[in-house]
Amino acid sequence: MTEIVIAAASGNTFGYLWEDEVPESFKGSRWARALCPRDIGFGLDGLFLLKKPMHGAPWCMDHWEPDGTHTFCSNGTRAAACLMTETPGEFEACVSGESVHLRVNSKSVGLRLPEGIGYGLRSSPISLEIPHALGWTGTPHLVLEVPDVQSVDLATFAPPLRFHPALEQGANISIIEVIEPGRARIRSWERGVEGETLCCGQGCAVAGAWLSQRSGLKQWQFRPAGRDPVAISVGSMENGFWSDLWIDGPVHRLGTLVPEPSLLR
Repeated sequence: MTEIVIAAASGNTFGYLWEDEVPESFKGSRWARALCPRDIGFGLDGLFLLKKPMHGAPWCMDHWEPDGTHTFCSNGTRAAACLMTETPGEFEACVSGESVHLRVNSKSVGLRLPEGIGYGLRSSPISLEIPHALGWTGTPHLVLEVPDVQSVDLATFAPPLRFHPALEQGANISIIEVIEPGRARIRSWERGVEGETLCCGQGCAVAGAWLSQRSGLKQWQFRPAGRDPVAISVGSMENGFWSDLWIDGPVHRLGTLVPEPSLLR
């Protein structure tokens, strides 16, 4: 029987498998569709396959959304750090083809978002009456500013934008409410989950970069729907492109589970 380790970051809970422990029949997309959904599985926000870390080499892992889509996931990568090492330090990782940098200490795990050509804020192809921004972190994110995030019926508001025909790959949808300079609330509707999650790490990062570009403030703290706050810091923003864009917050190792074999048939 395959044992799955469960860990969480910023309210998102993920399942982790080791590459050398899964059966030869393992297929990440199929296992994610079977194990993650809330109604027939364990209510996970994603499934990871980890390679055993080797000294001096980047950590290698793959992530699948509950619908089986192979994607990069920032919160899940941060939570993976509590399985990959017990030693504080800085580490490189390759996650579903994206290269990122992590810093681990006793209180939190930080992740530097991918940067360079193609990564950053983009011109929005959607005409909306409210302030918004489109960002690319390896996945697309549409962030919109509203007066009060709690008053928005996200289940009605988000899907038309998530599947907007002008967005070729769709987008994760996050709404933000600025409380005061440097602090904001955020709620997110994620692709693959096709529902509201307690936090979208990359959505927080894009929102932080956008607010930094607008305000000049390089540090923002977000209060997502989950318990733990998310800290975003930006080294610089030039013409919509970021450098040293970090997401930081606590992670939690929760335990293990063994699925019934019938779930994977």
